[in-house]
Amino acid sequence: MRYRPGEHDVRRMDWNVTARVGEPHVWRPQATHELEAWVLVDDSPSMAFGTAALEKRDLAAGAAAAIGLLTQGPGNRLGAGYLTAGGVRWEAPLPCRAAAQRALRRRGGDAPTPAPPRAEAPDLARAIRELAARHPRPGVRVVVSDLVEADGRTDRPFAWEVPLRRLAARHEVLLVEVVDPRELELPDVGVLTLRDPESGRRREVATSDRRLRERYAAAAAEHRSATAAAVRAARAQHVTLRTDRDWVRDLARHLHRAAVRPNARTAPSITPGTR
Repeated sequence: MRYRPGEHDVRRMDWNVTARVGEPHVWRPQATHELEAWVLVDDSPSMAFGTAALEKRDLAAGAAAAIGLLTQGPGNRLGAGYLTAGGVRWEAPLPCRAAAQRALRRRGGDAPTPAPPRAEAPDLARAIRELAARHPRPGVRVVVSDLVEADGRTDRPFAWEVPLRRLAARHEVLLVEVVDPRELELPDVGVLTLRDPESGRRREVATSDRRLRERYAAAAAEHRSATAAAVRAARAQHVTLRTDRDWVRDLARHLHRAAVRPNARTAPSITPGTR
């Protein structure tokens, strides 16, 4: 397959074909073993937020279920980990369809785990490192998160960058970023009392101030750009799903562009151009 910069990993360069045809090509792996995939779902307090059709945590649970349906095949299994205020809660792998049903049941079930007294803030970087250490066998790894740092950091380097890069060096990795429209821009509705879901701090904001709304939108756009650049640098796939859009369609479009082709005889992959 012809090499596309920024989309394919140079470590998969097929030098024989490249020399023969005179332009860069990469090899396309075909797995023959059963697949054990894992999805890490961010269920920190910032995910319990939504101003559109659903909350971010509901969208995340739906995305986890979609990954289960995508990876189903004979012998394939999907495990899950949920990052909460109390740490990561791991759930044993199940056949993929059963794992998808488990994720959907959770979507309408548990509330976010409240933080115990003096608990540390949920740490996505630590959770990704734990995912890599607990489940080293190469396969598909999906991280679903809003990428909101507990300390409010909005510029690079992010704490999760290096762990994500190391995870992607061994596995096929897809990062699903979950976003609500109010995180991108503020409406002009007068004075709002906003609360930080991670710290609990409150602040009154005069949304009628046009310059404030413009600064907020610019800062949000800069953060989105920084996270996208960080995921690209880690060589992971990246898709953004919004609570005010048809996220199923957006996810399907991304996977179609990435040439995902679930197959009953081979382990599915989320790497562009693989089967």
